Amino acid sequence: MSWLTVLRLPAPRIPADRQILAWLARLLLAALLLGVMTPAHADRIKEIANIQGVRSNQLIGYGIVVGLDGSGDQTTQAPFTAQSVQSMLAQMGVQLPPGVSPQLKNTAAVMLTATLPAYARPGQAIDVTVSSLGNAKSLRGGTLLLTPLRGADGQVYAMAQGNVVVGGAGAGAAGSSVQINHLSAGRVPGGATVERSVSNDVLGGDAVHLELMETDFSTAKAVVDAINADVRTPEGFPVAEALDARVIRLELPTDPSRRVAFLARIENLEVASIRPPSRSIRLRVIIKPSPVPP
Repeated sequence: MSWLTVLRLPAPRIPADRQILAWLARLLLAALLLGVMTPAHADRIKEIANIQGVRSNQLIGYGIVVGLDGSGDQTTQAPFTAQSVQSMLAQMGVQLPPGVSPQLKNTAAVMLTATLPAYARPGQAIDVTVSSLGNAKSLRGGTLLLTPLRGADGQVYAMAQGNVVVGGAGAGAAGSSVQINHLSAGRVPGGATVERSVSNDVLGGDAVHLELMETDFSTAKAVVDAINADVRTPEGFPVAEALDARVIRLELPTDPSRRVAFLARIENLEVASIRPPSRSIRLRVIIKPSPVPP
């Protein structure tokens, strides 16, 4: 054994509090660099404003769903279901004896709702939402019979019919049951056909109005500046004018065939987002030093 012994000293150990402080410093530096390097956000006009008068309309109707597997309305508690079936059969030439109330477990009374898009034309298909009106347990597997859909003015704008698609599922056995999602409502994709269009003369005038989704003077001015910087009248005058903090008047081209392309160009113009100034946040980190072992 050599008389010389080499002593290996351990590497200096960094205290835990200094490690935490260094980690926090790196995290704050990364956050500051990310905030500086993030580019300015811009929105298209179509994302922050709508054209006044170009809107959808709500439709509603009352109908009957048949073909259910014993999960329909209990006619003793929902007598309007039996009355609806009797009325439908009478229209088809089937007369029930007086005083007879059919017990129909495979039938359910439902309410229908749909959205009629702007500029919808006859023959266009739209989706329909079907919701149980009585005490039906499930609409799964049912078929919606031909039902008119009416607008707020009472006019029929679409006719709906088709198989009901239910997104939920349920099962039961030995006195226990499991259900996922809702079984008493469903959809008929493309189940309604538009029969009447809603008249819309938005493009018939000399100007249209843009409505901002949020009332803000700064945003209205930014939209007007973006439009006037890109488009001018043949005489060189601005085409956009802010009427208030929400509505902007936009002059249309005199040639009707150019108006659709003109509005498409306006919708895709980018406007710098108006955001409140960022507030400085002061962070104070207090690190309790760990006790030095003896």
